[in-house]
Amino acid sequence: MILSRNKLYSIMFIACIAGYTWLYFVLSNERSESKQVQVCLIKQFTNIPCPSCGSTRSIILLTKGNFLQALNMNPMGVIIAFIMLLSPIWIIADLITRKKTFFDFYLKIESYLKRPRYAIPLILLVIINWIWNIAKGL
Repeated sequence: MILSRNKLYSIMFIACIAGYTWLYFVLSNERSESKQVQVCLIKQFTNIPCPSCGSTRSIILLTKGNFLQALNMNPMGVIIAFIMLLSPIWIIADLITRKKTFFDFYLKIESYLKRPRYAIPLILLVIINWIWNIAKGL
């Protein structure tokens, strides 16, 4: 599948809007002290957390200024939060200036991630994080 600049920007905007909407929903429910909503299908069906389980809680901890607790909950949450903060700003700047720096950056990162010397260590980190999530009992 060939990804165009506009398609990537649309996907990223929709993903960020969905993420911000989900965070708003979770934070609203947290204030009303209702039961926490669990959306991870892997956890629901197997009772085993997936590698990204705890990412929402990690981002919420970040919003409260608890960086170390966020890292401990799930380091992926910190990465996701960084992407959710940076990408909309970067994309809007590209649209205003009629450039494609975000798209070029994406293509460059994608080309690196296709190389085994980068892909294998990252896959191992995800597996280690998954084992850690299971050990923590997320």
